[in-house]
Amino acid sequence: MTAAVKTDLAPSPRLTAAPRRSALGTYVELVVTDSAALAEAQRLLDGELTALDRACSRFRRDSDLVRANAGAGTAVPVSGLLREAVRVALAAAEATEGLVDPTLGARLVDLGYDRDFAALPADGPAPRCSDDDAPAWLDVRVDEPPGTVFVPVGCALDLGATAKAHGADQAAATVAARLGVGVLVSLGGDVAMAGPAPAGGWPVRTSASSVRPAADDETVVLGGGGLATSSPGARSWRRGGVLQHHIVDPRTGQPAAAGWRAVTVAAPTCLDANTAATAANVLGGAALRWLGGTGWPARLVGSDGTVHRIGGWPEPGAWSR
Repeated sequence: MTAAVKTDLAPSPRLTAAPRRSALGTYVELVVTDSAALAEAQRLLDGELTALDRACSRFRRDSDLVRANAGAGTAVPVSGLLREAVRVALAAAEATEGLVDPTLGARLVDLGYDRDFAALPADGPAPRCSDDDAPAWLDVRVDEPPGTVFVPVGCALDLGATAKAHGADQAAATVAARLGVGVLVSLGGDVAMAGPAPAGGWPVRTSASSVRPAADDETVVLGGGGLATSSPGARSWRRGGVLQHHIVDPRTGQPAAAGWRAVTVAAPTCLDANTAATAANVLGGAALRWLGGTGWPARLVGSDGTVHRIGGWPEPGAWSR
């Protein structure tokens, strides 16, 4: 599936969308090309998300991820879904040379992100200084058999940068394969498309916020694949009166320095797009050259509002707003 992005096609009027729901600490959107398939598509999607939450949530005590982190230093038997999610996260770390690091769970807790985002207090104690050493992701192991995950002592897995995007890919593929329809799944702006695309393409709004449309938002039309937007402002909070956010630079253990207001990438999969967009936020000014090397269309909005379009990302057209 290509990552082509267009703005000159009219969205199909025959698309059917389910009411927006909440799951995984974010919003969920589902769109299909056949209204008769919507109810079953929603049932399949709900099942996929429930399983993903039980496997990969950092905030529910009965999740496989929490058990694996609690057993740091030992090989912990976990579900196949978590093993797959960890393998995916390690592959993203390797592909980005550690810029997208799945072992920042303990650091996020230090910074104040210690519960579901909606439940975070407005402020709290100042975070401790980071004393992170060598990248711990190199020591994480997934062993088949016996079906275990090994987390090094002193770190904790957080799969927020990859599990949600991979989950969107998997859910969209499942619905398309089972029902034979085109489907779009968005998990907090991590968008995956599968099955036959509508005649006019999939219209997708690029935005740094799910609740506050901005003047620099655009709507583009995609033929398939995935799209993701990564923004420091999407999840931010204060500790010790200082603004923190969820995109941590593994090289410093601190929230990535302000550089981009939002980075949107279109790629063959939502996982690819999310990985690239997250890495770009960590890289700051070096992201333009790095993203250019991927060949994927990308749109980067600077802290001053300047918009950069690379890799064939189109200028605003008939369906941009």
